Amino acid sequence: MVSQTRIDGPAPILRVSPWSARDTVGGLFCILALLGGAAAPAQAKLALSFGAYSSDKPSAMVAQLRPSLDVIAREMSTILGEPVAITMQVVRSYEAGVDLVVSGKVDFARLGAASYVTAIDQNPDLEILAMENKRGSKTFRGVICVRQDSDITALAQLEGRRFAFGNAHSTLGRYLAQLTLFRSGILAQDLARYEYLGRHDKVGRAVGSGLFDAGAVEETVFAKLVKQGVPIRAIATYTTATKPWVARRGLEARIKVALRQALLGLRDRSALQALRFDGFLAGNDSDFGATRQAIKENSRFFTPGQ
Repeated sequence: MVSQTRIDGPAPILRVSPWSARDTVGGLFCILALLGGAAAPAQAKLALSFGAYSSDKPSAMVAQLRPSLDVIAREMSTILGEPVAITMQVVRSYEAGVDLVVSGKVDFARLGAASYVTAIDQNPDLEILAMENKRGSKTFRGVICVRQDSDITALAQLEGRRFAFGNAHSTLGRYLAQLTLFRSGILAQDLARYEYLGRHDKVGRAVGSGLFDAGAVEETVFAKLVKQGVPIRAIATYTTATKPWVARRGLEARIKVALRQALLGLRDRSALQALRFDGFLAGNDSDFGATRQAIKENSRFFTPGQ
């Protein structure tokens, strides 16, 4: 794990343990995330760590999240009356992302809806700080897409076709996509082939290149790929809760209060533009009831008659 301890003197010392070498996505991305383009304040007396898993390319994750973390650190410094520095870790897998906050390896983390349900099952003392705001809502969409020149126009036409899911633990990339297919009469056995490709951007590019006939992609990644010229189009959408930002067990109450206040008060235009969503809203565990149900019912996609 990369950690920054409370230091009063010279520039902070970054320590990399064997855990970080196994699970952090590339030393370069880790360094970029930690520094955010500039060294953490030498006089920082409160060092916090933030974790996220790579649902997109690691470099894209850093570019999306680092500007907001810098703004949040500045706002917390004002609220608490002492300098605050926030380091960032991007890990390779959803499981590692859950473990970061469940095991207290970071102070707070960004999780998907399904990852949150998994995390809270493992550690009920985790606490939602805020949820991402998508145009004034705590919900956003997944997209089932096909290649631009595909003859497929409806989900029922996916029978006998090849389908790309995201991560096997992903809310939009797996659980809700499979629930959507199930409700349209398509089961796993009806597909010619399916695979879990790990990241939304990989799914979109695989569909665009013709490796798969269809795939499940998060809406902002879908829009970004289309803008980049990847030849894909949507044939269906579905909705889930936005991503919660979650505090580890035992994080000091005054820090949680300041962190929540900084998140909910985020208004910096450039940071919001990088985030690709509209700041944060208050959230609680009840926002994830539909996600829990989708996970509970997931076996029906694989087992006829259930």
